[in-house]
Amino acid sequence: MRESLIKSILLHLGIIGFLIGSASFHLPTPKVMEVTLNPAMPEPEKAVSAVTVDQQKVEQKIAELKKQEEAKKQAEAKRLRDLERRANDARKQREAEDRRLKKLEQQRRAKEKEKAEAEAQAKKAREIQQKERAKAQQAEKQKQEAEAAAKAAAEKRKAEEEALKKAEEERKRKAAEAEAERKRKEAEAERKRQQALQEQMLQEQLAAEQAARNKVRQQQIVSEVDKYKALIMARIQQTLLIDEKMKNKQCRVNIRLGFNGLVTQVKSLGGDKLVCEAALRAVRMADTLPVSPDKDVFEQLKNINLTIKPEF
Repeated sequence: MRESLIKSILLHLGIIGFLIGSASFHLPTPKVMEVTLNPAMPEPEKAVSAVTVDQQKVEQKIAELKKQEEAKKQAEAKRLRDLERRANDARKQREAEDRRLKKLEQQRRAKEKEKAEAEAQAKKAREIQQKERAKAQQAEKQKQEAEAAAKAAAEKRKAEEEALKKAEEERKRKAAEAEAERKRKEAEAERKRQQALQEQMLQEQLAAEQAARNKVRQQQIVSEVDKYKALIMARIQQTLLIDEKMKNKQCRVNIRLGFNGLVTQVKSLGGDKLVCEAALRAVRMADTLPVSPDKDVFEQLKNINLTIKPEF
């Protein structure tokens, strides 16, 4: 938090320095000293410029930047709260899934217990039956046919029990394989879900960062456009020949520039005739006007409209 505060203070100090350095570009155009021309001996026109800093605009700009910084902090705090909320939702879903799996495991164990008890009772019944058969065989020891029948019955029952045993073992094996496959699929589904969630969070973070970068870039472009408009206006005022008749009058002109600042076209959009003639002449005399090397800034400067108002 302390590091962010230091960075914010340094950023504000840099912006204040920039505004102080470029303040003259947002203030009225420097006045040009009026010179009486001598037709016999023409002398070069001399101009005196005075640059002042509008402290109120600087403070207003600082307040706007602080407001923007606070908005950024609030947006970041909201983004962190949203991430925490989504993480909590994911945790609750995992806990609910764990409870469901635990309940299913308890049900499976209960069924296995019931089955074991049934098998124990069946075993006990078979043991009782075998004891009774042994008694019968012993009582009818001399009856061969009864013994043969009892033996055959016993072998048959044994074969059936073996078959049942093998069938039960096969069923258990298949059940175990099915359970293992189910768990594997569930684990794979959970892994994919977590991966998708992480990718979604990453995309959201990248989108937020890109939006922030775009906003900063747009602010830089607007600031640069204002700066170069002021430079262009200052250049025109340097070559503008003024007359007392132009006092409190103005002219709006359209200027088209090449990539190197060369004036390719200038025309009047309306205003005082004398001011318009002087403005058009001043632009043509300037020939080349200041333009930014930044392509995005130049796109907003290559075809601009300016209001020329002589200063006395």
